Amino acid sequence: MTTFVFGHKSPDTDSTGSPIIWAWYLNEIKGETSEAVLLGEPNTEAAFVIKKWDCPKPQIKTAFDADTKVVIVDTNNPAELPDNINDLDITAIIDHHKLVGGLETKGPIDITIRPLACTATIMFDLMGDDTAKMPDWVKGLMLSCILSDTLEFRSPTTTDHDKAVAQKLATELNIDMAAYAAELFEAKSDVSAFSDAELIRMDSKEFTVESTKFRVSVLETTAPKIVLDRKASLLGSMVDVAAEDGVDHVLLFVVDILNEEATLFIQNDTVKTVAEKSFGATVTGDAVVLPGIMSRKKQIIPNLKV
Repeated sequence: MTTFVFGHKSPDTDSTGSPIIWAWYLNEIKGETSEAVLLGEPNTEAAFVIKKWDCPKPQIKTAFDADTKVVIVDTNNPAELPDNINDLDITAIIDHHKLVGGLETKGPIDITIRPLACTATIMFDLMGDDTAKMPDWVKGLMLSCILSDTLEFRSPTTTDHDKAVAQKLATELNIDMAAYAAELFEAKSDVSAFSDAELIRMDSKEFTVESTKFRVSVLETTAPKIVLDRKASLLGSMVDVAAEDGVDHVLLFVVDILNEEATLFIQNDTVKTVAEKSFGATVTGDAVVLPGIMSRKKQIIPNLKV
């Protein structure tokens, strides 16, 4: 029976690359039949990475029969997984986010959740000596995941271990990390072809704070003006997305990678209150700049207050 490996919905580079990496490991090293799949279209950066390293794009698969064997990577949040996730046979979880709760397994499983910036870094550790068997395309995916999730080590989630693994991979691949990171961020910033709703959902996760349901969307870019110039239409689309997705409000953060700050769009009084209570911001209009805010996992989600 094939084991499907997948990350969260709205797959970014880590949730695209890590399933491919782990499926390679299970197939080629452990001798277990597995297949990487995606729960949605990858973002522009992830699509660039697949093409860069000449990897077949995993099929998009959103429906699974009960008892299908699966490995979950880069999340443990049921809201980011298939609706019938607890009907599936979860055999392992590899993640670097806080434990959310709500998953149910058929029996004891392997769970690895570590305070590192990237799932791919954890996979490097779990493989041990077998990392020496990785072909260049797997190393390239792994390096891409780490550079993406750490924003080239700018994110506060970055650890010395993430840096060390990235440096080792870059050396073995003979890659200039700064130049390659610039390529990644350029691809990530190319959002001109996407509708407002697609932008809002592109890198977003659902979280509930004191019974208020939010879609927390983050757009990481080296060209924030492209997104900020669409503020008026995005503010309007946030209302529609919230209604369609069954959440109370959308929080949209435009993260300026180079200036290391985020702009939060203020769509209504509730979001204004969130900005003030969560980040100590003074809000005077329909957007507020939050200096130093780079990470949804470490700086945004843990601080949300309503």
